Amino acid sequence: MFIERDDHRWWRFALSGGFFLALMLLIMFNSSVLTMIDAVLQSLFTSQRLEDIGWFHALMSLLSFLAKPVLDLVWVFIIAGVLWLKGYRIPALWSLGTIFGGDVLGTIIKHIVKRVRPAQHLAADDGYSFPSGHTLGFFLVVAILFLIVIPLIQKASVRTILQILLIFAVFFLAVSRVYLYAHWPFDTIGAMLLAYAWLQVAEWLYVAWAPRLQRIPFFRSVEI
Repeated sequence: MFIERDDHRWWRFALSGGFFLALMLLIMFNSSVLTMIDAVLQSLFTSQRLEDIGWFHALMSLLSFLAKPVLDLVWVFIIAGVLWLKGYRIPALWSLGTIFGGDVLGTIIKHIVKRVRPAQHLAADDGYSFPSGHTLGFFLVVAILFLIVIPLIQKASVRTILQILLIFAVFFLAVSRVYLYAHWPFDTIGAMLLAYAWLQVAEWLYVAWAPRLQRIPFFRSVEI
């Protein structure tokens, strides 16, 4: 089974969800301390010194493009399609449900908080700022790869290298959203907290329902 029963899952959900809720409330009530920290952190990633490094700007722009919410859905559709063709039908459905559920949750919270983006943001980055949709969606794509795809790779060294690269990709994607003035730093931190909390729920649903779905002939998988 790709995702096993874990009695500590709800503790992780409570911690990540609690931190996210606290952060969301601080933003909604315009905490001056949080705003100041946001401004200081943003200045570290948007200084003229960094903008003068051509390859760094290109890397940040590329990462931000590849992690667009629409492309996150495309990546997961591709992953799910390959899994389905390989006989992993329930993991494929779970992957789609995880990314869709996370995106819907993030969109709802954006419209509840209604945080304004940094003044220097690009015209293409419209809508509200908290939480970062790019970061939330990409975090879930990486989580799906970690839980469902990478375990299928036979070579342990390749699995380890891919895991390290994906962790760095999430970190630099979050940096890119701040660097490009698309989000405040806490928008990306909040997105990761929300994504992790939602992932705990999605994993719990998988453990609870995958064995039941496997009894249905149409959803029968070679492995759950």
